[in-house]
Amino acid sequence: MHLSTHNWMRAEPLETTLKRIKKFGYESIEISGEPEQYKTKETRALLKEHGIRCWGAVTLMLGERNLAAKDQGQRERSVQYVKDVLTMVSELDGEIITLVPATVGKVVPDGTEEEEWKWVVDATRECFTHAKQVGVKIAVEPLNRFETYLFNRGAQALALADAVSPECGVCLDAYHIHMEEFNVYDAIRKVGKRLFDFHVADNNRFAAGLGQIDWPKIVATLKEVGYDGALTNEFVAPVDRTPAAPYPDMVERHPVDISPEQLKFIQDHGSSVLTEKFYTDQMRITAETLLPLIK
Repeated sequence: MHLSTHNWMRAEPLETTLKRIKKFGYESIEISGEPEQYKTKETRALLKEHGIRCWGAVTLMLGERNLAAKDQGQRERSVQYVKDVLTMVSELDGEIITLVPATVGKVVPDGTEEEEWKWVVDATRECFTHAKQVGVKIAVEPLNRFETYLFNRGAQALALADAVSPECGVCLDAYHIHMEEFNVYDAIRKVGKRLFDFHVADNNRFAAGLGQIDWPKIVATLKEVGYDGALTNEFVAPVDRTPAAPYPDMVERHPVDISPEQLKFIQDHGSSVLTEKFYTDQMRITAETLLPLIK
């Protein structure tokens, strides 16, 4: 196992992110699934310069992106988006994309269970075909019920992976599984060898180590099933707007270089644009919590 991180949680130049995570012992990055933001030739050079490899990317299912949509045109556009993310990861020598099949924040279905299952399976199969062509793996990620109604537990993600191909896998997220699973350790064991990626944030979605999750037991269970991929940092710190705020200086009051769509995505997660100091501390705390356990 090794330590990785997403970078969608704060809008900043990629070089700034890479300098920070290298200092704390991160080995790779899961780049935001926005292919238009990255010129892969330049990004490859930047990764090489800082000694950080691309582990993969996560699909940011914003707006109309939805593999389970009723509208065929919407599904087709969503499939093309996923294909573009796969191509970007391939060009960056990455290994995996974490696929969130449905729109984040959408909690009302478009059709019957049978209709939606056909739509999402067919769309994911098309994405998987492209993934095979470009040499990148797909891991289906379940989210908690407040972010999606469709895939909330590892068994559900595994059912989609099974319907697509034995070579399709699952990504679990410590934050989500501690909300939705009957037993988080059994959930990891059930996915077993099909676990291709693992995201980390504590139960309060602050950095690993700032909540109630038993990280030694989580890492031990991952080792038990033979998982040897990334532990990818994905804290989304909740903003406290009251006098009880433990971190009164966590919000960047004058953000730059962030699109309205990305800002909405972050705000929809109960967070905001974080200051560099607070963000850096969260990166450091995650590393200090997990690196001793995985080495």
